[in-house]
Amino acid sequence: MHATAPIKAAAHGTKPLARVGNTPLLRFESLTREWLQIEILGKAEWANPGGSVKDRAAFNIIETAWQSGALRPGKRLLDATSGNTGIAYAMIGAARAIPITLCVPANVSMERKRILAAYGAEVIWTDPLEGSDGAIRKARELYQADPEKYFYADQYSNDANWLAHYHGTAAEIWSQTEGAVTHFVAGLGTSGTFMGTARRLKELNPAIRVISFQPDSAFHGLEGLKHMPSALVPKIYDPSLADSELEIGTEAAYEMVKRVARTEGVLLGISSGAALAASLMVAQQANASQAESATIVTVLPDSADKYLSESFWSE
Repeated sequence: MHATAPIKAAAHGTKPLARVGNTPLLRFESLTREWLQIEILGKAEWANPGGSVKDRAAFNIIETAWQSGALRPGKRLLDATSGNTGIAYAMIGAARAIPITLCVPANVSMERKRILAAYGAEVIWTDPLEGSDGAIRKARELYQADPEKYFYADQYSNDANWLAHYHGTAAEIWSQTEGAVTHFVAGLGTSGTFMGTARRLKELNPAIRVISFQPDSAFHGLEGLKHMPSALVPKIYDPSLADSELEIGTEAAYEMVKRVARTEGVLLGISSGAALAASLMVAQQANASQAESATIVTVLPDSADKYLSESFWSE
């Protein structure tokens, strides 16, 4: 009998943070069944380890700050978030022993609150009536009071946010569609997803139409998205990049979430429902223009697991 060497743990498996990016592209056939020449595809961002598209930006923000020395041992990462970026920060912070302080509107879903608590992040709850803008103001106040204590990540102004999508999301879409993408649709929150992906896709093919969308009013239920005319506008946002802009109502997003759950068997988050509602509008426009074909790609920020306590499911 011959002895065998012990198996090294590092020889198998993947580190959790290595799973950021390379998310699947899903086809939503029920939405375009009557238009054979048009398809709607969505990046399933809940496949990221933290469950949302924000893993991409948070990972790149932390990596860039660590490499530059802006974030170093002894400093706490501080930022404002409506939930998903905070969850991503908290996940990465737990994995890398980086203390995290988050300013979050108090009306985010209960699931978000429980996930942040599970990762051990310090959370400062802000006035729900002030939304993400109130959280931003609180984070700025904390940083100004003690700049040596914190690395203020400031996802709304940090170029590492949109660069995560410029180098990652756009390249994935181009590869997964084999360059066939004709339209790109994304919502505006920090605007990083849209800015980075749209910029790179335009470089790869200037004919690609890039369409942004936002809530149709200042008072909305689309967590993570901003109504730009009434909000603190992110510094990384450039309104001139979009070929066109759409406005989506909260009820339209709710209806799309329920529709896709019952026709495609996919449970989406509310902003993902808004993304598909916007993509369907683009598909309708393409059909009306008698386009020979259209491959419309959108980003689905997260799944329904953070929204199952919401009342709209039964309304």
